[in-house]
Amino acid sequence: MVRRHKKMSRKYLGSRSWGAGNIKNRRGKGSKGGKGYAGSHKHKWTYMVKYEPDHFGRFGFVSPTTKIIRTINLWDINKLIIDGKIEKSADGKFTANFKGCKVLGGGKLNFPATIQADSFSKSAVQKIKDAGGEAKLEG
Repeated sequence: MVRRHKKMSRKYLGSRSWGAGNIKNRRGKGSKGGKGYAGSHKHKWTYMVKYEPDHFGRFGFVSPTTKIIRTINLWDINKLIIDGKIEKSADGKFTANFKGCKVLGGGKLNFPATIQADSFSKSAVQKIKDAGGEAKLEG
């Protein structure tokens, strides 16, 4: 085994302060602009914007009893059919299953489709029937 010496940095040898100015500098937390998040709304603001953008702000309180309902509009379903992400079944209708969603009547459905979801708005059911499809409650 060959022993090799680590190459030392010779830059500050013989220097008392290692490039920190006075010997008293870099002693406590005061030399770095405060302890912890001190100054994060003042002189450390650019650091916060760049490295911790989500640190400040209100994110709200969600009650544990509040149920968050995912929704989807009819124009979203129509776009999925046009893009080919919903396939046609044997009876010639498109079939889609949106478990955990409520289907809303925003937009227009241009294709006959059988749609399964947890709930439907009245206008969504009417528009689905007008297009020649049916709305099935998942249960």
